[in-house]
Amino acid sequence: MDVVRFYSNIIKRNMDKPEKINKLINFGLTTAYYYVSIFKDKRGPNSLHYLTKYCIKSIKDSLENPQNSAWVNIFSPCEFLIALDIKPLFIEAYSSFMSGFFIEDYLIDTAESRGIANTLCSYHKTFIGANELKILKKPEFMLTTSSICDANVPTFRYLSKKQNVPLYIIDVPYKYSKEAVAYVKNQLIEMVENLEEVFKRKLDLDKLREVVKIENKTRTLINKYLNYLKEKTLLVPMTFEMYMLFASHIFIGSKEMLKFYEMLLDDIKNAPPRSGKSIFFVHLLPIFEKNFQDYFNFSNKFHIAGSDLNFDYLDEIDEKDPFRGIAEKLILNTFNGEMERKVTRIRELIEKIKPDGIIQFCHLGCKQSIGGTFIIKDLATKMGIPFLYLDGDCVDKRNNQVGQNRTRLEAFLEML
Repeated sequence: MDVVRFYSNIIKRNMDKPEKINKLINFGLTTAYYYVSIFKDKRGPNSLHYLTKYCIKSIKDSLENPQNSAWVNIFSPCEFLIALDIKPLFIEAYSSFMSGFFIEDYLIDTAESRGIANTLCSYHKTFIGANELKILKKPEFMLTTSSICDANVPTFRYLSKKQNVPLYIIDVPYKYSKEAVAYVKNQLIEMVENLEEVFKRKLDLDKLREVVKIENKTRTLINKYLNYLKEKTLLVPMTFEMYMLFASHIFIGSKEMLKFYEMLLDDIKNAPPRSGKSIFFVHLLPIFEKNFQDYFNFSNKFHIAGSDLNFDYLDEIDEKDPFRGIAEKLILNTFNGEMERKVTRIRELIEKIKPDGIIQFCHLGCKQSIGGTFIIKDLATKMGIPFLYLDGDCVDKRNNQVGQNRTRLEAFLEML
């Protein structure tokens, strides 16, 4: 019996009882946490075990403490939340977990039945569906940015209005300039004033500087880890690369994520020399797509050589003036602004990692990703690296053409 699917059927049968659903989801997350704590997957490295536990716990903690939680998107500057001891819940992760529970279809159908466009990203539709069914408890604050994802602003405005919760949108200019940095810095200062008012606590600037200091140490480890990827191999599942978004984005600056990268660096140092074929992923990994699971999870024949999303900012942040430093980070993120900035970073990563192939899984609803596909394909051609792009959905499993994907993926891997 598939226990997860059996459990998801129980959840689906009770969708009209939000309190019960909330308890079932919480019970499922608690069970998952203790399961991975007790039954360590011996195929993977210690850092995978540590990060998996952390990710489950962080989602669980945010859901259990809505009075001390803020809903954010993956590019939100969460250093301020960490310094203020506020728990961020990022909607992309929540939706992925709901897909893991096999209830994303019900939540997406709910959102669309309430008037949400079917062309909206399924990460957003899943979250909105959970909100419509009142499964999600009202947070105290919402925070997002204008950068990269064109669904962020309308989704958060919709959620804020529905929940009657204050929202702060950081408008991030495309181009870097002194004026742009000052513009974003002033918004960050205003945003913190809003947080202080809502949560009734003051930001300790020294604590924020400490968060940034830890983030800089963490990023040093990320750069060291990158240098090993061309010669070493870690056997991991695709979820590992996606779990790393917790570490490289939302919770970077926390002591726990510094510890994770210390463990990861030890693991990669002690890993065997690279063998088989390595694949670099652009943007997202389809962790629920069966073909990809079959070929890449814990595989020593085809292994994952990173994703550009985990390396979208690799520089230090100004510790003396963290508001200015974080403003620069937001503007200079390689996913912000012109496509050429993202392409330049991918070229740098490819030159460093030297993968055998590149795959871009074009997540439906993500227009910036799909729009840049052929520019990245041209880059791969110039660099002499095989490139494959596939259309599909990282959350809504109904949108994946499994048969077609298998044919094209197998042909690509055989070519390598």
